[in-house]
Amino acid sequence: MNKNTVNIGIPSKGRLKKDTLNVFKKKKLRIYSERGERDLFGHIKKLTNVKIIYLHARECIEQLSLGNIDIGFSGYDLFKESEINIQNKILISKKYDFGFANLVLAIPDLWLDVQTLLDLDEVADEFKKKKKRLLRVATKYPNLTRQFLYSKGVTQFQLVKSLGSTEVAPFTGTAEIISDITSTGATLKANNLRILKDGEILKSQACLMQSKLSTKKTGIKKIISLLSK
Repeated sequence: MNKNTVNIGIPSKGRLKKDTLNVFKKKKLRIYSERGERDLFGHIKKLTNVKIIYLHARECIEQLSLGNIDIGFSGYDLFKESEINIQNKILISKKYDFGFANLVLAIPDLWLDVQTLLDLDEVADEFKKKKKRLLRVATKYPNLTRQFLYSKGVTQFQLVKSLGSTEVAPFTGTAEIISDITSTGATLKANNLRILKDGEILKSQACLMQSKLSTKKTGIKKIISLLSK
C-alpha cells in the first residue's frame, strides 16, 4: 500500500455499513467505486489521498492492529473481544450514536428456576457432579464470555465456538446456553431463550478507531477530526 495514502476500513455489509456510510454522507464526503456496488475498494472525491477498503467488521480490528488500515469503523464489542496485544495497538477516537447492542448470556425459557448467575453456577456444578461433564456455552465471543463468567465466580463451563446462528445451539444439542450479541432481544425471544437478569456482559456501539502505527501519517489528524465532529 502507498505510504502516503490514508486507508479507511468500512464494514462490508449490514446495518453497520449503512450507518457508517451515512457518517460520510453527512460530512458531504461522497464515496465512489470504480466497479460499482460489489467493488471492495472506494475513493472520496474531495480527499484524493484516501482509499476506502470494505472489510468484515472483525477484520477491521485486526488490520488496524497491523497498520494495514489507518482508520476503521467497527463495534466496541469486537474491539474488546480481541486479544489485549491487539487492543493496545488501536485508539478509539469516537463512539457513535448507532450500532447499539448488548452482549448477553441467554438460557432456555424452560429453565424456570434459573434467573441469575448464582442459579447458573448451581446448574454448572450439577452438570459436573451428576452428568460428569461441563455446562456448554456457545458463543462467538469466547474471550469476553470467559472473563465475565470467571469474574462472577462461574468456573465450571466449556466454551463452544459458534460458526453460525448462535441462538439455535441449545436446540441442536451443541450447547446448553449461549452468549450472543443482541439489539432488541427479539431473536432470542423468538427462539425461546431469555437473558439472565444479571447476564449483561458488555454494552456495545459503533466506534471510529485509529491504528497507533499511523498517528504520524500525513493528513490523518485532519480526517479523524472531520469524522469525529
